[in-house]
Amino acid sequence: MGELVLDALGKRFGASVAVERVDLEVPQGQMVALLGPSGCGKTTTLRMVAGFVPPSAGRVLIAGKDVTRAPPHARDTGMVFQSYALFPHMSVAENVAFGLEMRRVGRADRDARTREALRLVRLEGLEDRLPRQLSGGQQQRVALARALVVNPAVFLLDEPLSNLDAKLRGEVRMEIRALQQRLGLTTLIVTHDQEEALTMADRLVVMERGRVRQVGTAEDLYERPADPFVAGFVGRCNLLEGALEAPGRFRAAGGEVLPCAAGPAPGGRSVLALRPEHIRIAPSTDGPARLRAATYLGAQTEYHAELGGTPLVVVRPTPGAEDPLRRILPGDAVSLSWDPSAARLLPAAPHDERGA
Repeated sequence: MGELVLDALGKRFGASVAVERVDLEVPQGQMVALLGPSGCGKTTTLRMVAGFVPPSAGRVLIAGKDVTRAPPHARDTGMVFQSYALFPHMSVAENVAFGLEMRRVGRADRDARTREALRLVRLEGLEDRLPRQLSGGQQQRVALARALVVNPAVFLLDEPLSNLDAKLRGEVRMEIRALQQRLGLTTLIVTHDQEEALTMADRLVVMERGRVRQVGTAEDLYERPADPFVAGFVGRCNLLEGALEAPGRFRAAGGEVLPCAAGPAPGGRSVLALRPEHIRIAPSTDGPARLRAATYLGAQTEYHAELGGTPLVVVRPTPGAEDPLRRILPGDAVSLSWDPSAARLLPAAPHDERGA
């Protein structure tokens, strides 16, 4: 049995369904990310695991023990909040030791464990400072140390990097992942940041409107999305509605016939999913497509093209000074091509799921 198990976990607030049903196992030492847009139910799920929100259905098991009705302090979890939630009047050491004090750990043991936790997050020498005297990254490390010091069976992270600037976020992200792997922490992290989830987690759980859409590794979700929502949420993706009119021939809603991977029997609505980096673009005197815009992004350039009535985003390595592609301008004719196996057919979502 996994270190953390969510068994048919659900939550309703009156008539509103916040989390429909989550079945998930997080093995010992693995990091799993709950990923999705605002309001998808990921934070509610995390708070049910932590004990701050009582579930309406299902169970939470930690190390085989049912803790569904146990209070937060009795769950053997350590949680890092989005706002850090540090006590402003307490020193760094006092903030870190607070959980141990609440658990009535003796002073000598408490001091030793606090020193070790601060060493793990590289905050030695700052024990006596107040939170306001620390940078954002240092405050984040204090919050991490406070969660780690209790030696939790399950480590919970609620949008832990959202308050940091982009550069610092990347650095702290790597530190958290390295620490989690070194200590073998069973970890559940909530994030809406795709890059954060893709680079940190062993597996991802994509949620939407309270439901789990797909569970898998970053490669599974990116290369083999289960539906158009996952394809569009995990990374960038061209999603074209239409139908398969013959094996390997997809007719888009605008009328264009596009090559694709072998799919189900022709007929019926479907969606063609094509990642921008899988499309080749080249100048053409009589190409069927037109360039609408090109954006320089350093090592890559993003091209917005239109094939008939179908818009497509293309991402390619930035061409060199002598490359003809460097000289194309908006309005120029271009040719677009891709390996048919890169264009995946996905089932079209029912009308009641597509929404506005």
